[in-house]
Amino acid sequence: MSTILIIEDETSIAELEKDYLELSGFDVMIENDGCEGAAHALSEDFDLIILDLMLPNMDGFEICRLIREKKNTPIIIVSAKKDDIDKIRGLGMGSDDYITKPFSPSELVARVKAHLARYKRLTTSNLPENEIIEIRGLKIDKTARRVYVNGVEKTFTTKEFDLLTFLAKHPNHVFSKEELFKEIWEMESVGDIATVTVHIKKIREKIEKTTSKPQYIETIWGVGYRFKV
Repeated sequence: MSTILIIEDETSIAELEKDYLELSGFDVMIENDGCEGAAHALSEDFDLIILDLMLPNMDGFEICRLIREKKNTPIIIVSAKKDDIDKIRGLGMGSDDYITKPFSPSELVARVKAHLARYKRLTTSNLPENEIIEIRGLKIDKTARRVYVNGVEKTFTTKEFDLLTFLAKHPNHVFSKEELFKEIWEMESVGDIATVTVHIKKIREKIEKTTSKPQYIETIWGVGYRFKV
């Protein structure tokens, strides 16, 4: 049974999330305080974390940052903060998804299942040894899920690695943001494609010498992105 940690200070929302997730067969724990939630997330191995942003004693941004420094556990932010800047910041901190309140409990459950299924496949995959993509100093080790730029290893989140690998496996093919969201996150974008933009930005910061003149991931204005070879 998958275990989920909910870090949410609004008891009614936390209990609603818990009820729907437990009905779907998940084991759920709740923390209402930011500091205690962060400590619990770091001390135990949860399969997924649902994180509010506005919390007492420590906000969700800081909690997300602390978790990402230690673990690749999928994180879904559920917040009343609807501004794009908050979404960009949350995704930039390493969260895998961002849902705004009020939300549909059934949508939350669907996204939880999608992220858990993908993470399970990634952690139990049996790829051939040393399956590597290497282009102009960029080395993507698909087997070890590691990325090197001119021999220097760069740290990637799960989704960043998946997105970079997918683009590199399909060189010179232009993908729209909607297509990339559906491929990597395995769900429809429902008009929210800021996730893709943020992840492309983070990837470029790690692999490009000059982000304003990318040599790997090219922006095709009005269409999407293309991996250049």
